Amino acid sequence: MRSGLLGQRGLVVWLTGLSGSGKSTMAVGLDARLHEIGRPSYILDGDNLRHGLCKDLGFSADDRSENIRRTGEVAKLMAQAGIIVVCSLISPFAADRQRVRESCAADGVIFLEAHVSAPLNICEQRDPKGLYRKARAGEIRGFTGIDSPYEAPNAPEIILHTDEFSIPDCLERLTSLILASSILPTDRT
Repeated sequence: MRSGLLGQRGLVVWLTGLSGSGKSTMAVGLDARLHEIGRPSYILDGDNLRHGLCKDLGFSADDRSENIRRTGEVAKLMAQAGIIVVCSLISPFAADRQRVRESCAADGVIFLEAHVSAPLNICEQRDPKGLYRKARAGEIRGFTGIDSPYEAPNAPEIILHTDEFSIPDCLERLTSLILASSILPTDRT
């Protein structure tokens, strides 16, 4: 019913990658493109969520898992309301992303994992927040990619190589995937 009102099927687009890989840039660009073509969407960004919904969590493995679980549950609820939900989080552990995927599937919500990929050295060169520099200096402990692992997706729906392709090219590929996935079944005929 809600999807019919909005003219689309809601879904969860999960952008995962190292800090500096381009997740936030992709999320903002995607959100703008979807709004331009009249597709309701919303961004759930890891940084913003840690100021509200997840402000009680730190960066231990358990806290990171809980952060992903909470984000996944909110995203799923929004997708059930017919919104395309763009989640932009490092989400370093494959098991956490898999739990969100399974939770969405259990409730009939489409989950699209997009690996926003760039080599560590490129992410460090970009370093928009100066976090890699601080991690290398020992000021930040447990930083993903430096002294905490990042488990790249084994079989994401799409890989966006932001070190090889332009942001517009990556956005075009991602938008096409999302539009194909969000079309209502009655629109396919």
